[in-house]
Amino acid sequence: MPGEFAARRLEKIRGHFRWKKIDYVQKKKKLWKDGPLGGAPQARGLVISKRNVEQKQPSSGLIKAVRVQLIKNNIQVTAFVPGNKATNNINEHDEVLIVGMGGSQGGSVGSMAGLKYKVVSVNGVNLEQILSGKKQKPAR
Repeated sequence: MPGEFAARRLEKIRGHFRWKKIDYVQKKKKLWKDGPLGGAPQARGLVISKRNVEQKQPSSGLIKAVRVQLIKNNIQVTAFVPGNKATNNINEHDEVLIVGMGGSQGGSVGSMAGLKYKVVSVNGVNLEQILSGKKQKPAR
C-alpha cells in the first residue's frame, strides 16, 4: 500500500500507463481524423469501377463492391453494395454516398475482408428505395 502522501506519484504512474490503451492513444492523438472520411460519418464520391471481392475463409462467394473516389480529398476506397442485384443500378461516374460498415475499431465486418464502407445512396436517392422499386435513379 502506498504511503499517505503518495498521490502525486500514483497520478504520474497512472498517466504513463494510460498510453498503453488503444482508445486513449487514438483520442489524444486524434487518430479518428486519419481515415479517408476525415472523421466524418459519411462522404460522397464518384464511382470509378465495379468489382467483385472474394470472401475470407471458410466462407466462399463473391461480394459485389464498387471503387469510389471521394470528392473531398480524392482518396479511393472500396465500398460494399448491399442488396440483390444492386450493382445493376450503379454505373461508373455515378455519385454515391458511403458510410462506415460499423466493424470494431473502424474495420471490416464478418467475412468481407478489406471492405470498411458501404453504399447508402446513388445520385441522391436511397439505394433501398431504388431496389424496392419505390423510386427511380435519376440520370446524372
